[in-house]
Amino acid sequence: MSEQVFKNIIAHCKEYGFVFQSSEIYDGLSAVYDYGQNGVELKRNIREYWWKSMVQMHENIVGLDAAIFMHPKVWKASGHVDGFNDPMIDNKDSKKRYRADVLLEEYQEKYRKKIQKDVEKGRSRFGDDFDEEQFLATNPNVLRNKEKIDYIDNVIKDSLDAGDLNRIRDLILELGIVCPISGTKNWTEVRQFNLMYSTQMSATDDEAEIYLRPETAQGIFVNYLNVQKTGRMKLPFGIAQTGKAFRNEIIARQFIMRMKEFEQMEMQFFVKPGEEMEWYNYWKDQRSKWHHSLGANPGHYRFHDHVKLAHYANAAVDIEYEFPFGFKEVEGIHSRTDFDLGRHAEFSGKKIQYFDPEENKNFTPFVVETSIGLDRMFLVVICESFRTERLENGETRDVLAIHPALAPFKAAILPLTRKDGLPEMARKIMNELKFDFSCYYEEKDSIGKRYRRQDAIGTPYCVTVDHDSLVNNDVTIRHRDTMEQRRVKISELSEILKQEVSMNNLLRTLS
Repeated sequence: MSEQVFKNIIAHCKEYGFVFQSSEIYDGLSAVYDYGQNGVELKRNIREYWWKSMVQMHENIVGLDAAIFMHPKVWKASGHVDGFNDPMIDNKDSKKRYRADVLLEEYQEKYRKKIQKDVEKGRSRFGDDFDEEQFLATNPNVLRNKEKIDYIDNVIKDSLDAGDLNRIRDLILELGIVCPISGTKNWTEVRQFNLMYSTQMSATDDEAEIYLRPETAQGIFVNYLNVQKTGRMKLPFGIAQTGKAFRNEIIARQFIMRMKEFEQMEMQFFVKPGEEMEWYNYWKDQRSKWHHSLGANPGHYRFHDHVKLAHYANAAVDIEYEFPFGFKEVEGIHSRTDFDLGRHAEFSGKKIQYFDPEENKNFTPFVVETSIGLDRMFLVVICESFRTERLENGETRDVLAIHPALAPFKAAILPLTRKDGLPEMARKIMNELKFDFSCYYEEKDSIGKRYRRQDAIGTPYCVTVDHDSLVNNDVTIRHRDTMEQRRVKISELSEILKQEVSMNNLLRTLS
């Protein structure tokens, strides 16, 4: 997928009411976006699928909605006040700011693409006899490129662990990395940049500084005791939450990929110490299934183990998706140990433990986290489903082949003409279906143009009411992806849609 395709996707999102630049009439606000009438429906459906797959489908996972504002000690205990930093570097010529580690990661991606090209050449040469695993382990070109990737990984890890930011800058210069804007290597020193937004709780300045939460996880941890006791929860159990978070991102680009205000979907799973890796692998597998259930090409996903673990983790992996601009993280799975509950116990002075009646002892649970960016998942769905097709008559159509369960509208109800009683019958159908399905009614323009509009917003089915409908009580139902049309009885419409667009179909693939 090319850069031009991504530009087309961004334009499509605006033209068809999915995503708008925030405050656009005032020339916009950088890295902040609004979801339009179709985007908000798609986003809601993704959130609902995640929520049902986590909470509804698991008896031992419950929900929570914690406040955005939290006591400032929360962020001191979590380590965000002192350690929530990214290494920042500026180019003196372009005056643009970058994350130094991201510049290095993007440079590594060049080597990964070379490896993939070598694999494709090997597969083309040897056909069915090609052994990819052996090829990756023995091919000299692949091994050389892997060595370069590992070298960069090791320098990043060692430098960040030691706080040696000069070594990070030296590596950027050593590799000859240039600014994408100016094309020069005129870099500043690397320095740490805290990502939290701060504010005051009241109009006076004599109160403690508070923060807009940079993640939703801490709201779960500080409510652990409340939920565990009132819900009589037994280990292992999870607490799920969705909500807004805020980060003063150094690199605010790539559309809704990296924003200053975004939404997370997180689940913290509390387990006995010593069992965390078993559950870590379990959730790694479950979350991979969730992504693949949406019909994406499996080759567009990959796991990426963290080189440098966060201060709270003993294992961490990212689920990455291949966007038009390369592989980027969509979801993180982390084994957080007992760091969070332990730190909040220390800073609050409260005993935050679990009493195990079987072992007759108290202990601090370990935590396995799954954290997915809702906005990033929205972008995955759009990128995976957008396509431009050339038809047999030479025309083209833009289609969003979104999974029917996630589509903003499940069906469009379209009277063929605006007379002869067709709108009245179409309205009657609309009024019956809208109790169970999100439907779109439209009677303006030719039926062909209306089909194209529905294709572009991802509506899986169009229901056309024509003159024969008045006589036979049937309609034409058109499939978005195949454009096939068939006649069905009006009385059968609800059951047909239920079978095709129900979210239950998705949920059953996870069991």
